[in-house]
Formats: sequence, C-alpha cells, structure tokens
Amino acid sequence: MSFKKLHPIIKNVLESKNILSYAPIQKKIIPFIKSGSSVYGIGPKGSGKTTALIMGVLQKLKCEAVEDEDSPRAIIVVKDKQATWDLAERFEEFTKHTNLRVYKAYQEFDLEKQREQVYHGVDILIVTPKRLNKLYYQNSLHMGEMLLFCVYDADFLNRNEYHNDVLRMSESVSSKCKFVIMSETYNKKIANYQEAFMYNSAYVEVKKAIEIPEVIIEPNTDSEA
Repeated sequence: MSFKKLHPIIKNVLESKNILSYAPIQKKIIPFIKSGSSVYGIGPKGSGKTTALIMGVLQKLKCEAVEDEDSPRAIIVVKDKQATWDLAERFEEFTKHTNLRVYKAYQEFDLEKQREQVYHGVDILIVTPKRLNKLYYQNSLHMGEMLLFCVYDADFLNRNEYHNDVLRMSESVSSKCKFVIMSETYNKKIANYQEAFMYNSAYVEVKKAIEIPEVIIEPNTDSEA
C-alpha cells in the first residue's frame, strides 16, 4: 500500500514530518490491519512499530469519530501510566486535526472520574491491563463496537501477571474485532495467544531498526501483502 492510499490526514502528518516512505514493518503490517486480519508485528526498538500501529489504527477508523457512538472502536493495552502518556502524545500528533477522541486510563488516576469520562465517549482508549479490567467489570465500558484490540510493546506480558488480564478481555469483544500485538520479541506468552484469539493471524517480523528514523526504501506496491 503506497502513501497515496492512506487517509489524507495521515499522509499530511507524515509529509509534515518529512517521512517520505514506509519503514519495512509499516509497509508489511498496515495492509493486514486495514483488511481486517489479526496480526503480530515483531521488531526491535526503533524499527517503526509505534508509527505503524498509529497509522494502522487511524486508517482502520478512517480518521473520524462515528456520530452518536460513544463506545471505543480501538483499545490499546500498554504496560503502565508512562506508556499511556507517551503513546497518547504520539497519537495526538496525528489526530489533532480530526474529531477522534483519544483517552488514556491507568491505575494512578481516580477510577470514578475515569469511569465518567469513558462513559461520555472515546474512540481510542489507551489503557493499562488492570484499569481496563476495572472499567469493564464495573460496567463503564461497552466493547461491542470495537474494531481493534491492540497490545503495544507486548514484551511486558512476559514479565508479570498481565497476560491473563489481556486474555480475559479478549473474550469480551465481538467477532468483528481484530487483534494487533506489537512486540520486540515473539515470546512464549504472546505465542500462547495463538490458541486463544490470535488463530489464523498474520505474522510480520523485521530484524533491524531503521538507521534514519522513518525514512527508508520506497515500498514496492507490486509485491505487498
């Protein structure tokens, strides 16, 4: 998929950052997300995974909120409070000229306030595993309209109990929802998801970070997935 097939808002942001071509992981993974396939994206730090995730999510949501719909259409699970802030800031670079509502939720913030804010409507929810479970099981979060359930920098699942939190939440989404797992390594915990909700998923892996951030070889659209 070439840049000309991206939503104009995404394309404009990339051009404003002098991003002229896809990183390899972006070229490979975005068509899977756009077409409705669950996918693993594996690559080292600096390979372009974050931008690939943002581009894929926004392309899937068509860069716009749905009128009269308050339920999130994309949930992105991250490891901790700092990760919610960092990723939300990156999303803001792309969404500031849209009507998409990006919200971050984590344990260190007042739960009742988060319940109220989520209830009033979000499009993209960036959330820690424990807070996601709290919001859902206290009936503050409807997941029936979700299109994407993503886990960002999923290596953290290999180091604590969050693996089961993600597994439980995956059982609560509708069949139309697809899954995206971005990680530096294909570790045992995320590999086990193949038997739960990542069956028939695509697998994309790159071995190297990009030398000059985001500016690399032009994609060959004749051979893309």
